[in-house]
Amino acid sequence: MARDDQSQILTPELAAAGPVLKGDQGLSLVQARQGGLRIDVRFDDDALFIVLRRNGDGGLALRFPVLGAESVARILPAGGALAAIECRSNMGVARLTLTGDPFGLEQLRARYCFTPLHEVRIGPLARDIVLFDSGGNSGGVDISVEAQQRKLNTALLYFTLDKPAFGKVLYLQNLSALNPYFNATNSKPEDAVKCDWPELGYSPPLDPETGKADLPAGQTFTLYDTILTVRAYPQTGEADSAWQFLDMLGGIYPWLSPPEAEFRHWPSRAEATVQDLLHAPEARIEHFGKTYFHPYTASEYPDVMVQLAIASAIDDWGRWKGLRHPLVREIMAGIEGFHDKELGTLRRYLPNVGKDKDPNAVDSWYLYHPMMNLANLAIAGDMQARQLFHDTIDYGIRSAHHFNYKWPILYDVRDFSVIQDVAPADQRGQTDVGGIYAWVMLQAFELTHERKYVEEAIRAIDAAKGMRFDLNYQANLTAWGAAACIRLWRITERKKYLTQSYVYLASFFQNAQIWDSEIGMAKHWKNFLGVTCLQDAPYMAAYECFDSFAAFEKYLDYGGPDLIPSVRLLLSEYCRHALDRAWFYYPDALPAEGIAQRDIRNGYILHELNFPLEDLYPDGQPAGQVGQEIYGCGAALIFATRSFRRIEGAPFLLWCDVFARAIHRIDERTISLRIDGPAGTEARVALVAQEGDLPANLQPQVSTSNGHSAEFTRHNGRLEVRVPADESLLLRWSGA
Repeated sequence: MARDDQSQILTPELAAAGPVLKGDQGLSLVQARQGGLRIDVRFDDDALFIVLRRNGDGGLALRFPVLGAESVARILPAGGALAAIECRSNMGVARLTLTGDPFGLEQLRARYCFTPLHEVRIGPLARDIVLFDSGGNSGGVDISVEAQQRKLNTALLYFTLDKPAFGKVLYLQNLSALNPYFNATNSKPEDAVKCDWPELGYSPPLDPETGKADLPAGQTFTLYDTILTVRAYPQTGEADSAWQFLDMLGGIYPWLSPPEAEFRHWPSRAEATVQDLLHAPEARIEHFGKTYFHPYTASEYPDVMVQLAIASAIDDWGRWKGLRHPLVREIMAGIEGFHDKELGTLRRYLPNVGKDKDPNAVDSWYLYHPMMNLANLAIAGDMQARQLFHDTIDYGIRSAHHFNYKWPILYDVRDFSVIQDVAPADQRGQTDVGGIYAWVMLQAFELTHERKYVEEAIRAIDAAKGMRFDLNYQANLTAWGAAACIRLWRITERKKYLTQSYVYLASFFQNAQIWDSEIGMAKHWKNFLGVTCLQDAPYMAAYECFDSFAAFEKYLDYGGPDLIPSVRLLLSEYCRHALDRAWFYYPDALPAEGIAQRDIRNGYILHELNFPLEDLYPDGQPAGQVGQEIYGCGAALIFATRSFRRIEGAPFLLWCDVFARAIHRIDERTISLRIDGPAGTEARVALVAQEGDLPANLQPQVSTSNGHSAEFTRHNGRLEVRVPADESLLLRWSGA
């Protein structure tokens, strides 16, 4: 969003900053350079400023408040940093440390810590970014803001400072480092970073009850952990700006202190899930002599999305185990009940749905997601699914044509009349449905080899152009849209679809939580790199988590070595952390006090069932307020089949925290494989017992393509080794 009225507004804080930025007031403590930026660290009575200029013109300053009076600043030994400053006042001691990217890129990190001498109460503080022209004035600047923090997602601001010609800026607060402040002050960083012109940047959140922040004496708090990356040559086109955002985000990702993702034994969880599907009465219900599954524990009417989501995941699990699972046949026996032959489509509900539901209403995405899973089954060889997909695909195309590839929230399946056009949060429809529609069309192409389906996919992706960071409506739909773009690029060889995939990914990662919350009960689960399920949702959801994981596995496979490194890094890291983070959707992984006890929206929660809760919150709210997802039970099966590989005749499962591909048998006890992770990082590879324990005399060896070997070590019953994440390996074993 452009700011055309910037010259009209000047706050007292900006007016006070002007003389300091111009150099007429305050002291210059340290001067340095980083890339093409000239840095001046300045001290005034009530603030420290890090002033950044390009070519002697105006630029950007970061302002750090000096709390208290009688302040004195002194320069500390930098110890490899660009600057280290200590500031003492009658309230406490503050320390500012400024570091730069060692390669010389225009990437900076400023950490500002404060230790109160006695209990200190803080009121509202001005946002920390100050933009200024060559005269130190903020009135003559011109910026365009493309993305900013949404709720409790990554505290970022992505904008271009056009006047003066400073460049593209990605500003981010590392919220992980600020957890002690949030807990001490009973605050949470919701929308803490924003452009609220003329102010922009971060303002430390306050206790909502008092409107203040109370800091106890003697404890050191990080008040700001500011990360700033600048590109002198801003890209303005939709795809180019998305590429630049992802590149900048990938560049600073290591500074966000990603936690170690822990190993989780998904096959055991998957097996328990299947047993619960087979035997738990809270999961199943019978209609018309057929078995159906509830969406939530003993709650809600069976719908077609739920049945096909479960069937597709069970089919994957069965084929992973080398069999056709009978539960798939049981589910598919009832699918015809949703088939409206007159309309030529799958209805959401069965004909006997209760009067409290509109049997003709359908969410736009709910039409295509079942079709995607139907196509998954068809591609795997299910002839019933293939026929039903064939019988319903034309209706899906008619819907796309009727809405000109821009779908509403809800419509009547009989005549496409709109029931709800837009979402209240942003006054837009389901903006990324064209992405999953395009993926379904490419599945149809795979099944039929008819070119018309490729053309449909092209029209859908082209129709979404111009949405930029507003593209995301629902996380998994956006992920499948990215996968559709990359597949379309491979089919058509038109590179514009590779770059268009970055638009989907940029919108996806704007809605990510690239921080590790320890607020309240959130310390008992993981949220790092989780993504809110909807563009306005306050929580991460189990289904969107694993469905996005499945989409990105496809994306990385199709993308291969042609992806920009930051995209490979971010997607691999999303998938790596999903394998750990998703474990905490299950009630038995959470403390009882962290789970909703009453006012559950759908059904109730049974801790002993291996079905995930729908909702986890980064601010420590009780998990499961929406309910326990039976429709999300495929999570364990998808994670198991994508991250654990079965080697015929081997006494172990092969696990990797990034995707292992191109596995080939060389001899009875030797395989080759490719670790498909981001270059310059490590991957963990483990040998895991299929049942019980690994053979005591199992002796594995692994070597890389250049002949280097690595040693396995034993961890909690598994044998594990760390190897380069972008590497070809030889694995040999003996003694078992």
